[in-house]
Amino acid sequence: MTPQLELRHLAIGFADRLILSDIGLVLRKGQIGCLLGPSASGKTTLLRTIAGFETPLSGQVFIHGRVVSRPDWCLAPERRHVGMVFQDFALFPNLTVEGNIAFGLRGDQRIRERVLGLLKLIGLTEVASAYPHELSGGQQQRVALARAIAPRPEILLLDEPFSSIDPEFREQLAREVQNILREEDITAIFVTHNQYEAFLLADEIGVIGDGSLLQWDSGYNLYHRPVNRFVANFIGRGVFLSGRVIDGQSIETALGVVQGHIPDGCKGGCLVDLLVRPDDVVTDPDGGTKARVVDKVFQGPTFQYTLALENGAKLLCIAPSHLDYRTGESLRVRLDAKHLIVFPKETPPFATVPHPHRAVHDVC
Repeated sequence: MTPQLELRHLAIGFADRLILSDIGLVLRKGQIGCLLGPSASGKTTLLRTIAGFETPLSGQVFIHGRVVSRPDWCLAPERRHVGMVFQDFALFPNLTVEGNIAFGLRGDQRIRERVLGLLKLIGLTEVASAYPHELSGGQQQRVALARAIAPRPEILLLDEPFSSIDPEFREQLAREVQNILREEDITAIFVTHNQYEAFLLADEIGVIGDGSLLQWDSGYNLYHRPVNRFVANFIGRGVFLSGRVIDGQSIETALGVVQGHIPDGCKGGCLVDLLVRPDDVVTDPDGGTKARVVDKVFQGPTFQYTLALENGAKLLCIAPSHLDYRTGESLRVRLDAKHLIVFPKETPPFATVPHPHRAVHDVC
């Protein structure tokens, strides 16, 4: 099946400054993708290149199998059949909700039917005659989304779509947006710096850093199978615990001997760093490792504890909030990691990030 969106070996930059290089990704019809990365990493620039506002230095952009961008030629944005939802919504203040949604439906003989259908889909039929300033932020966002999908675009692009929404309403709105996109079978790609939004909405997530698309994968694989240290550090929370490979199934650490699959190439005696997530550390009176609580953060149903081991190493631990340990209290823990995420030991001060295209099983 022809991908709805495909980027091949895309490089983007301005003047003598290269921003992104060798970008490649694929989205199928109806899939939702996300670009995730630090500020100024090039996420929005990549979105603008897909839209046609920037010309690539090399590589190609395909929409439904048709080339729309290459270094020597770019199809104009208005001819790409691409919808875009901006960070500030960009609604027309002099038009009603109904007028905003209908704005891009020039020449459509069934405009009224389409607008009424979208008003029902976004749940704003009762405010169809209202103006943008009379709406809440969440309502404005839904109107902006309906306006963008009204012409049935091939691709929908969303730039930080929830950044101006109050935090307590973001999850609800994100789920509403996902349902609308699914209902319309819209292929979409959005930019965010919020990992939770990415996990909640996207089928495929791309982590951008160091000028590259480091990993294009499911949220589950980004969290449990990061391809390099950058992704491991950026996604979720965790710390690296020093260890030494004993054999193909064991690593000696401050938490004891950890059993699991060791990546090919990690031989006995190899010094490594083991990524330990907060949910990998379990408090257990019979646990084999003693730890001391040095910090705690109440999170409602859970506490996040910072624990110091006897050798000085620190770990994060998530525990149910009814287990209310005091700062300074000693307890016992064990490691319950289903996947071992292992990287070769870095040697300060010349530590480097592994090559972005080297998989975990290649780095030891």
